[in-house]
Amino acid sequence: MGMNSTDEQRLSAVMSERRHLINLAYRLLGSLTEAEDAVQETYARWYAMSREQQDAVETPAAWLTTVAGRICLDQLRSARSRRESYVGEWIPEPLPGPALGGDPADQVTLDESVSMAFLVVLESMTPAERVAFVLHDVFRYSFNEIAAIVGRTPAACRQLAYSARRRIDASGAPAAPSSREAGIVRDFKQAWEAKDIGALIGLLDTGAVAIGDGGGRAVTFPRSLEGAEAVARFWIEIAEHVGDLTTFHESTVNGCPGLVARQDGAVVSVYAFEFSGESIKHIWAVRNPEKLRSWSAS
Repeated sequence: MGMNSTDEQRLSAVMSERRHLINLAYRLLGSLTEAEDAVQETYARWYAMSREQQDAVETPAAWLTTVAGRICLDQLRSARSRRESYVGEWIPEPLPGPALGGDPADQVTLDESVSMAFLVVLESMTPAERVAFVLHDVFRYSFNEIAAIVGRTPAACRQLAYSARRRIDASGAPAAPSSREAGIVRDFKQAWEAKDIGALIGLLDTGAVAIGDGGGRAVTFPRSLEGAEAVARFWIEIAEHVGDLTTFHESTVNGCPGLVARQDGAVVSVYAFEFSGESIKHIWAVRNPEKLRSWSAS
């Protein structure tokens, strides 16, 4: 039995939500792999319903968002215990720049709400705070809609988003990157390749912090490094250790200027930065190969 035009329109309306759901789930979970799983589960639940049940859904888009939001909330709650057993520091999964010729339905829109600095602050929130804040402040959902996902009153959801916003404000998470930040990253790369410790220290904020994520699958520094000199010294050690086997490239990481290290053509590390004026305040070094899968295609 073929599809009539109404069926086709309905299927098209349901499937056209995919990109929105991927964007939402990545911001909620900080992992593209987990976001894709959550969206797949959302569609599985839609197609598990009978035709009558689907027809009874007034707005499929709202239904899909509600279900995806609940799946992500459950994921965040169980992720807390998983991340406690994670080897070393857990950093959100970095996103490459816009893929050339990739499927736009699977691409996350790169704006300041996916910068690494922003995602790291989202990690410090409770699951309910994160869901309320991302849905309201980033995607402009009403607190009535959010209440249906979080399972609390609209007033309680408003309070959750407010406390989340205070965390963002306190962290000073940046707005969109400025053009000069790419220049600072370029200078950092050149100083690193030249093994010029003085130049590296000059580019780092005095209280600079570097955090590495190897997930027990790749070597990285065992704890966060603090202070411009400690960070610069370690980066010189990396340069000495990798020799000519590794090449460094400027790249877009979560929509901001960053660096990528390649070995035999494969991406082995991705570096995201946060800036304070003309200096580098934070460096996040992601080396866990599971978090670099989307980079092998880019």
